[in-house]
Amino acid sequence: MNVVFFFLVAAAFVTAAWHQLRWAGEGAAPMDALSTAMVESATGSVELALGLVGVMTLFLGLMKVAEAGGLLTIIARLIRPLMVRLFPSVPPEHPAMGAMILNLSANALGLGNAATPFGIRAMQELERLNTRPGTATDAMVLFLAINTSSVTLLPTGVIALRAAAGSADPAGILPTTLFATFCATAAAIVAAFVYRRFFPQDDVPAVVPADLPVDDDVLPAEAAQAYPLWVSVLSLGILLALIPLSVLYGRTIAPWILPGLMLGFLTFGLLRRVAVYEVFVEGAKEGFQVAIRIIPYLVAILVAVAMLRASGALEAVISLLAPWTGAVGLPAEALPMALLRPLSGSGAYGVLASIINDPAIGPDSYTGYLVSTLQGSTETTFYVLAVYFGAVQIKRMRHALLAALTADVIAVFAAVFACTYFLS
Repeated sequence: MNVVFFFLVAAAFVTAAWHQLRWAGEGAAPMDALSTAMVESATGSVELALGLVGVMTLFLGLMKVAEAGGLLTIIARLIRPLMVRLFPSVPPEHPAMGAMILNLSANALGLGNAATPFGIRAMQELERLNTRPGTATDAMVLFLAINTSSVTLLPTGVIALRAAAGSADPAGILPTTLFATFCATAAAIVAAFVYRRFFPQDDVPAVVPADLPVDDDVLPAEAAQAYPLWVSVLSLGILLALIPLSVLYGRTIAPWILPGLMLGFLTFGLLRRVAVYEVFVEGAKEGFQVAIRIIPYLVAILVAVAMLRASGALEAVISLLAPWTGAVGLPAEALPMALLRPLSGSGAYGVLASIINDPAIGPDSYTGYLVSTLQGSTETTFYVLAVYFGAVQIKRMRHALLAALTADVIAVFAAVFACTYFLS
């Protein structure tokens, strides 16, 4: 992200300087326009973050109620039968299985902060099964490929940002995000199985599996259990049925989603004997802190993007790429989002904010829907690989990056298709 941030600022400065040298004295001077854009965008980014506080506290409060009621564990028990079949090299009762299940369940609910500890724990446990330390196993690669493309049921952060940007339908991206993430996850699984034949692990000498110390208190005991297979199959069938239904009737059901989610989560909490008010307030406090913490990231990326626009550099890039990307339904304005998302979550978040807050685009346009879906359906691939592999000192990642990037590309095309169909 350091290189990306510097490149954006440097490109804007060089472009503005070139226009300044050729300036004929008409209108505002290019360098003056650049300075004005920097100050205005910095002020606007703080205002945006403050507007985000209320919506973020609402959603994290609701998610805290769902988490306290055990929704994470319920999802984990539902997907356990499928995970056992996807990871035959991992013993069903091994702690690695429970950690992977909880990680993917947390990702599905948009609980990124909760997902990371489970993911690191999963990698530590998978390393204990690894007979070739330093080299990623097939299970590690498949887990991270799924992790970077995990099916997302509730992209809370994106919905909150769209609401803060004045969207008339902030939850309208739920059907498009569900479709895109399902396609990306399927692609990740296929890619991981196909690519591994070209990246063999058996050319590294085997050793005794590593014995890494771990914290035994991370995983709840319920994660080791599973519902009957027919329950999991039925749940998966319902989820698959929701995809075409949400795409076909998304506009009809969208106004019901936010009120329904609030009533549903609170009802779930009451049925699970959760003190919904106190827990909601506790989660809302976390939401307030999250909204405040993202201010520096928003300032950095929004200032850089504003500089690009004011200098004319972004307009030049858009005009150059528009004929190519527009042919496949990807507006050139959305291209920076598609390219930056695998590199930096905070950077992509800032680009998303700048796009949907642009009066010429807005959150409810095709481009607004598309970039919102891209943010909710793709992951910071390079960050995830660096953190998770770094936690267990894996240096030879084999086909993990290739499988994850394949899923990212499929997610982009799936998002384009879903948004095109949804808004047609």
